[in-house]
Amino acid sequence: MENRKMKKSKNLLTHVLPILFLFVAVSIISWTNLSTNSDNKTNSTDTLNLQITEKPNFSSYISNVYQTIGLHQTGLAFPVFEKAITGFINLKRDHQLNKDKEILTVIDFSKSSTEKRMWIIDLKNKSVLLNTYVAHGRGSGDDMANKFSNVAESHQSSLGFYVTNETYFGKHGLSLKLDGLDRGINNLARSRAIVVHGASYVSESFINNHGRLGRSHGCPAVPEELNKTIIELIKDKTCMFINGSNPNYRSVFLDKQKAENILLTAKI
Repeated sequence: MENRKMKKSKNLLTHVLPILFLFVAVSIISWTNLSTNSDNKTNSTDTLNLQITEKPNFSSYISNVYQTIGLHQTGLAFPVFEKAITGFINLKRDHQLNKDKEILTVIDFSKSSTEKRMWIIDLKNKSVLLNTYVAHGRGSGDDMANKFSNVAESHQSSLGFYVTNETYFGKHGLSLKLDGLDRGINNLARSRAIVVHGASYVSESFINNHGRLGRSHGCPAVPEELNKTIIELIKDKTCMFINGSNPNYRSVFLDKQKAENILLTAKI
């Protein structure tokens, strides 16, 4: 009788033990997978949080735009572009620019008049629309512009930030009015009749004959054959920045901290 009971116990163990081992193995595998998935989710969330909370570097952002557009290949110096786009961002935030035209015009009067020192940049599509010659005022110098003024009849160019405005037909044909935004530096541009217009003395033939471009009465004069194209591109409240060799130039629109805060909150 006792032997019969022992045989029954052995048979029970023979059938139950494999099932028990299988249950334990499945439980261990399931727990391992759950733990791994949990770790992966945690890592994914951590990465996502880093992506959301990490702040872009303002200088790196501007440098990336500069390189993407290819401005380093056009002769436009990075420090000049950095000033121009800083002002653009601040002016855009202040609603002083046309929200439908991401156009930035840069003129660098620290360069020789024999160089193409005017750039029209499409910031939305990251491209240079035009790079050409532009004249400075005769009162500012011969080949190089080294004197600047906000005074009427000085025949000097004025530095700083401008907003392009309406067009009209004058003695130079189609012309574009400019409003200077830097008080004491270029804010008398409209009353001085500082405008964009075409001129025959802005040409390679003039450079070949005289060793420099001709000069205006203070206007940023452009090649006659490009005048209409230029005005059509930049008219109606777009940003123009005129740079020059003047260490005393200051502008409220060059506030990098303000521009960086605007960029970080994506409100341009």
